[in-house]
Amino acid sequence: MLQPSVTFEAMYKIWFERKLPHEHAHLVEGLARPLGFAGDASSDPLAEIAEAEGIVASAKIIYDGALMDRAPALKVIARTGVGYDNISVPEATARGICVCYTPDAPTISTAEHAVALMLAAAKQLKRYNRAMREQPAADHISGYYGLELYGRRLGLVGLGRIGARVALVAKALGMSVAAYDPFVSPARTAEMGVELAASLESLLSEADVVSLHVPATAETRHLINAERLSLMKPGAYLINAARGALVDERALLEALENGRLSGAGLDVFDCEPPPADHPLLARDDVIATPHLAGPSPAGRQRMWEGAISQTLQVLRNEQPTHLLNPDVWAVRRNGRR
Repeated sequence: MLQPSVTFEAMYKIWFERKLPHEHAHLVEGLARPLGFAGDASSDPLAEIAEAEGIVASAKIIYDGALMDRAPALKVIARTGVGYDNISVPEATARGICVCYTPDAPTISTAEHAVALMLAAAKQLKRYNRAMREQPAADHISGYYGLELYGRRLGLVGLGRIGARVALVAKALGMSVAAYDPFVSPARTAEMGVELAASLESLLSEADVVSLHVPATAETRHLINAERLSLMKPGAYLINAARGALVDERALLEALENGRLSGAGLDVFDCEPPPADHPLLARDDVIATPHLAGPSPAGRQRMWEGAISQTLQVLRNEQPTHLLNPDVWAVRRNGRR
């Protein structure tokens, strides 16, 4: 269900996919004023988008050409986060619309969450939290096989901002870290103390824990499928705090059921929210959270500030900090939109 949305009218008109929290209202104070909200069941939740000069986008709505055409004055779409797979950048570029994102904003929170999932899965916290409630007097010690991560190998699929920070924390835990990322140089990985894997397959076969940190694209959809899960080290753990589309969930379920993997930590699912009866959610060897790795209070603050500031930059005819389609800037500067 779409979240309430708000448009502002003053110097600029900005439409928000999510309701702008009151603690961030000062970011537009004096530049815009709220016109009201849309989104009740009887109305079009996108009705006020027609007036928008700027959009602050979340992840629920697909921003394609048809939606952009509903806002003839639109100049910028700014995403509150690092993922922008719900925004058609080529269609925005064709319309002279700048697309921005906030790649640094969720880095710390997402990396910490990925590490938390890794620790929770490896230490079997879900299973023993339930066991303590259901069988408080049982002998839990003799049946406990939690993994000590010290000296174990972490395999990172993707070594961008978030992956690099996960590597830093993992090394502090005493883990050895390898990464597969064709866009990162050997010099960069050597500087970080991370081994660069020659292939994804070799990384999967050697890692005790595999953590995913790549965007969702047509090329990465179901990157982790049945074939690649079969290559993983027996008893390994899979962590995904990136995008649900990266993992074939049926194949993951099968790998858990047949004992190939010892567990998984998931913050994202292919369909969100996943249904309450999703088979992965019921398993003791799967720790799952509802796509909240990035938006901690500190992360949300950086996301809102980054998205709003870049929206205002474009509306002031200033080049934004993180512009995904720089080719459109020449068009805008030439006054053709």
